[in-house]
This record gives sequence, structure tokens and C-alpha cells, in this order.
Amino acid sequence: MKKPKWVVAKEQAKRAAASETVWLFGLHAVRDALLNPNREKLRLIVTKNALDKLADAVDEAGIEPEMADPRKFTAPIDPQSVHQGVALEVKPLDWGRLNQVCAGQPGLVPRVVMLDRVTDPHNVGAILRSAEVFGASAVIGPRHHSAPETGALAKTASGALERQPYLRVKNLAEAMQELRDMGYLILGLDGEAEVTIDAAVEGHRDRPIALVLGAEGPGLRQKTKETCDQLVRIDFARSFGSLNVSNAAAVALYAARG
Repeated sequence: MKKPKWVVAKEQAKRAAASETVWLFGLHAVRDALLNPNREKLRLIVTKNALDKLADAVDEAGIEPEMADPRKFTAPIDPQSVHQGVALEVKPLDWGRLNQVCAGQPGLVPRVVMLDRVTDPHNVGAILRSAEVFGASAVIGPRHHSAPETGALAKTASGALERQPYLRVKNLAEAMQELRDMGYLILGLDGEAEVTIDAAVEGHRDRPIALVLGAEGPGLRQKTKETCDQLVRIDFARSFGSLNVSNAAAVALYAARG
């Protein structure tokens, strides 16, 4: 008896995920990955100069480096990448389930950043850095319409990808509802909103808060807006103002701090 097509497709997707690997590059990104015990490391390609700078991390990771000529770097990455003489093949990180990751940590009121179709890896990498700085529990995006783990994302995150949970969920609206059921206040950033983020969080700083940001240009999708508890805006000094989504995330995290 033949398996149904949906069963075959699910099995194929599972096999593809199991075989997926990522090439990280750049001294900061690779060092932090080497020192991350939760990161499965497969292959390290490095020049002598870069190995001298990473010797302690390579020793701790217990991985045998493959030496490369700096004039002909052999790692299968974009030749234009600023790799600094090092590339590391790894398995993507598995941070676990949303309800566990977003439960918070002792001494910190949970804050989460949710991204509605933000696909630029440089923006997501910068958001991960800000999320780590401000103690966010996670950065969350939809599985099929967000930036995956890539070398470019990891390099922009400058090591934060190894420490800051980055979850990609099947359905963003369902994830928002799950957080609401956990007690989260869901605030969507919209430049046209009447209420500022400072006003919205006043009196609620002891509650878990999720900040939802959309892609530059389109902003939040209608379904996402409808799933938020409230739409808020960043208070600008002048009548007109706009921020890159990664800068907006940093400002919003600061404004919503517990």
C-alpha cells in the first residue's frame, strides 16, 4: 500500500532538516560557535593566521582544523563574504519549545521579539544582538517567511546567535496566541498607532511582553495586527520619523524594559 503524499512529503522534510548544515564565518561568529557546547560542529576550515587567533577555542571544541591558503580559501561560502580566514560547518541550533523558552528566567520579567516576515539576515542578526543586550527570552519568526540561520546572520549577530534563542514557528498568529495564554501582553509596532509604546507598557512592566515588528515597507500584516492586544508606535521628536526594523527593535526593547 502506497503512503499518502502528505506522509511522503513530511518524511522528506524531516530527512532534509536532519541533513541541513550551516557554514558560519568570521572570527567572532566562529569563536562563539566553537565555545558553544550545544552547537554540533562538523568541519573547520581556517588559515594559519586565523588559527593563531582562535587556538584556544579550537582546542576547547576538540575539532581538527583543515588548513587553507588565504589566497584560495576553499570553504563553500560566497567568495565575497568577509570570512577573515575561517569557516565552520555546523548543525542548526535547536532551542526547544516556545512555552519552555519563553517562560522566562529568574529575576527577569520576560520580553520577546516577534518578527512578521523580516527576511533580511542582517536585520535579524542585529535584532538578536539587541535582544541579548536587553535580556529578551527569544526572537521568534515564522518558519517559511523569516531569515534562516546563515553565515551572514551569524556574523551580523556577532556571537549572539549562540546565546540568544531564535525560534522559527509554523504559524506566527498561533505563537502569539500561545504567548497570550501564558500571560503575555502582545504589542504590535505600527507607525500609525495612536498610543506610544511607553504609554502602553506603563502599569504593565511586571507582565511578560511580546513586541511584534513587521518588515520594512509592508509593516505588520492585517492578520498579525488583529492578533495583537494593542498597536503602538515609537514616539518621535518630529512629526515624521522612521527607523530600520533592527533599530526599532532595540528602541522598543529599551522602552518596554521591566
